Amino acid sequence: MEMMNIRDTHADKCSSSHQWYPQLHGICLKDLGCGAQNCGLRATCGHGKEMLKIAFFSGVCLGFMDFKMPKLSASRSYGLGLKFWQGHIQTGQPKISGTFLCVSQKSQKDSTFKKPTAYPQNVDLPPILPKKKKKPYPIPFKKIQQAARNDKKLAQMGIEKPLEPPKNGLLVPDLVPVAYEVLDVWKVLIRGLAQLLHVIPVHGCSECSEIHVAQSGHRIKDCRGQSSAKRQGLHTWVKGSINDVLIPVESYHLYDPFGRRIRHETRFSYDRIPAVVELCIQAGVDLPEYPSRRRTNPIRMIGKKVIDRGGLVEEPAPFHHSSDSSSLLMDIDTHEAFKRYPPPPLSDIPRIAQETVDAYEVVRWGVRKLMRKYTVKACGYCSEVHVGPWGHNAKLCGEFKHQWRDGKHGWQDATVEEVIPPNYVYHLRDPKGPPLRNALKRFYGKAPAVVEACLQAGAKVPDKYKPMMRLDIVIPDSDESRLVA
Repeated sequence: MEMMNIRDTHADKCSSSHQWYPQLHGICLKDLGCGAQNCGLRATCGHGKEMLKIAFFSGVCLGFMDFKMPKLSASRSYGLGLKFWQGHIQTGQPKISGTFLCVSQKSQKDSTFKKPTAYPQNVDLPPILPKKKKKPYPIPFKKIQQAARNDKKLAQMGIEKPLEPPKNGLLVPDLVPVAYEVLDVWKVLIRGLAQLLHVIPVHGCSECSEIHVAQSGHRIKDCRGQSSAKRQGLHTWVKGSINDVLIPVESYHLYDPFGRRIRHETRFSYDRIPAVVELCIQAGVDLPEYPSRRRTNPIRMIGKKVIDRGGLVEEPAPFHHSSDSSSLLMDIDTHEAFKRYPPPPLSDIPRIAQETVDAYEVVRWGVRKLMRKYTVKACGYCSEVHVGPWGHNAKLCGEFKHQWRDGKHGWQDATVEEVIPPNYVYHLRDPKGPPLRNALKRFYGKAPAVVEACLQAGAKVPDKYKPMMRLDIVIPDSDESRLVA
């Protein structure tokens, strides 16, 4: 149907039945009962620009009413919205009722624009979990129960469990580059920390897990060691190492994560490597020293039972380590990293510190992204971590009520903090100043040990750590602290 644009030739025929509503903005579809079969009107403004077109076809009026031109911004995009509605129009003229098609234009949000993250002024550190209680589940327990009920219902009906990569044993192609990036940055993190520890001193308590990044240990009485009562909570400081700053979390390396489980008797047949490295290997990184099975056909499961895993494949013979392979294995492990890397020149220390803190953030980002797809389990009672669809059966747990479990671990989904522990330490505003005092403990902030070491070496502080470092709080003198509310 072609719209006719007739100026004022038929205006006399239908002017008695046409009513003008300049306050409307949109398209009006209305049966006005006009006697003309095909007529049209066009309204123009004072500058000669066309503002309105109306066409009539067999008594039906299709009119574009655009008397009020909205002021639109040239820097924003606008979308067209359509809506049918029935109602009455009354603007001082005779009332008209019918069905109307309204068109509106509203701005669309720019998907490329990202609002900057607003961090609070001060935040408290995560609470220290009691040892005589199981860790909280990262996923609500009701969701875990509901998922188990759904799997059980499908198993009772004989329906296979729908699995997507990597739950079915296949790789996720989009995450393979992420795994390679995490492994490369992991090496940069170890090398940077080993070089910085030649310049930045680290002290650790010989009775508990507390460490302090400073020229000397602090005097805060928060030791939780066995003989802390005799020392009134004071720490016994000794020289720390890279393992105190970057806590090593190891996991068993599995050639086939969906194959046989690790038993307590066969635990010595498997290598222990950093959990970050094992996660990268299962995500697609190929290391000749640690081979991994790459499936081409997905596994099939009914409930918790694997009905087709493509057969059990014998693991390859242990790799004979050469000089090149030994150097590669040393790069991905913190063992004796302090001896492998010499002290850096003083002019390169700020650059190395900035590269190290950036590498730390990239590793945490990559591990979090990989853990959204690949399963990582952690014991709910101890610090054991296992990378794979289900945990191992080695009886090595010695924490709360381990006798009831015969030493077996209580597996649950792991968090990023369990794979890469932050290990918070007190933040020093003046590394060359006096040691921290117990009376002013509540005025001191904290930061991860890696961030604090890089900060004292000249790196910039990431914005997300500033609230917990309490940089805007003025530390009073000992006499003034009693007057603070």
